[in-house]
Amino acid sequence: MDWARDRASLWNSAERAESRKNARVAREFLVVLPVELTARQRLGLAREFSQELSDRYRFAVDLAIHAPRDFPGSDPRNFHAHLLATTREVGAEGLGAKTALELADYKREELGLGPGINELMWARERWATVTNAAFKEANIEARVDHRTLEAQGIDREPLLHIPRIPYELERRGYRSFVAERVRAEHQARVQSRLERSAVQEAAKQGTADQAAEQTSKAVSKFQSLDEIRREAREAWLQIRQRRAGTTASEEKGLNPDDDLAR
Repeated sequence: MDWARDRASLWNSAERAESRKNARVAREFLVVLPVELTARQRLGLAREFSQELSDRYRFAVDLAIHAPRDFPGSDPRNFHAHLLATTREVGAEGLGAKTALELADYKREELGLGPGINELMWARERWATVTNAAFKEANIEARVDHRTLEAQGIDREPLLHIPRIPYELERRGYRSFVAERVRAEHQARVQSRLERSAVQEAAKQGTADQAAEQTSKAVSKFQSLDEIRREAREAWLQIRQRRAGTTASEEKGLNPDDDLAR
């Protein structure tokens, strides 16, 4: 399939294969390449993942690796790769039918396949797997996790993400209302989470205070052995008084221990 190795030939064929004016001709996968790896290791990781996608969906993948841009405010760790895939299966004679990834859910159900979202979740999990394998091979302790923060048990908001176009507008000195709205919404979520955490901590502290108060009351009610004996003697005297009809003065000379022994 040498014809598909030429970018111009590949994407011209992808355009010609579609008849609808609003048809999708490509699907992009954007992956972050670990800064901990070397340039050669990052290239190998991106190629391995691209090959896995191609083997699974039988489409062609156009891989482009980008290094961090060199301008003020740019993140020097921003190594990433763009994987542009055809929406049709590629063969020796050209592009064929739509890949399973592009089928509607009702069509996938007819073929015995699960919902399309499962394919995207598989891609996320697979990327984490091959990335962690690359870390292990390079003797690097870092690991990545494809799951959400909530699923990982991490109680914080995701980091702020400004879409590319608003970001580029601001970088060029223009004002972006979209970027401002994204920042405001992110800040509101962070503030809401902090307030919830404060309420939970206050509730926990209140529960701890109540427990301490109950413990203090329990301790204050603790009786010594002498007090227990005194109360037992008084109870015994009352019982004797009721049975014998004697007065308290007459019972003071009795020994409750002797009577109880009898």
